[in-house]
Amino acid sequence: MPSNTCHPNAPHVKLKAPDWYISSLMMDRALDAILRRVKKLDRKHDIPYLAGYSQDGKTIYIDRHLPKSFSFRGRTIEVDRFLILHEEVEKTLIDQLGLHYLHAHQIATRAEEAAVHAQRVTWKAYDRFMQKYVKRIGDERLSKVPADLDLKPYRDYHDYDLLRRMEQHLARDRALAPSKKAELKSYAAAFREELHTHAKMEAAKPRQTTRKKAAAVA
Repeated sequence: MPSNTCHPNAPHVKLKAPDWYISSLMMDRALDAILRRVKKLDRKHDIPYLAGYSQDGKTIYIDRHLPKSFSFRGRTIEVDRFLILHEEVEKTLIDQLGLHYLHAHQIATRAEEAAVHAQRVTWKAYDRFMQKYVKRIGDERLSKVPADLDLKPYRDYHDYDLLRRMEQHLARDRALAPSKKAELKSYAAAFREELHTHAKMEAAKPRQTTRKKAAAVA
């Protein structure tokens, strides 16, 4: 064994348990630690893509129509803990490390997948269950969106149509803080400008190609 390891002289003792058991035990401990950090779990609202978090990170939102469990090979699998893990990891990476949403989401998804596998549940079965309840663009069930839902994921994901739909819903809420309405208006304006710029770039591409072809012929 190399001398620069942390315990060069200590022998490794093989634990008399399968690897998946150790993984499950460690993941359960990690999940329990994260669950203790959650100040509030809210299941009373409609949440795009099943789960989200408040701007201050103190509330984890899970869509009110998502069942709390599903059956897998004769077992009842509770799903809230996996979604909470994903949202907590994602929010922490964005707020504390400054990661872009798409990067934080990828890492959080890997953590969620590891937790699912540690419970001896296949990701395919878990994801198939989740996809049944995802609320996407134009979904009429998006009628009760929380006022303090963090919109950064939808902004960074460039989901303009979904953000606009939430904006229309929240605009009808008289109790909504003016700052939140201003934030939504700002996001919408930025999206419109981005879409306009993108459309101009796309429209210019054929002309550029034509000019290149003409030059080649000449």
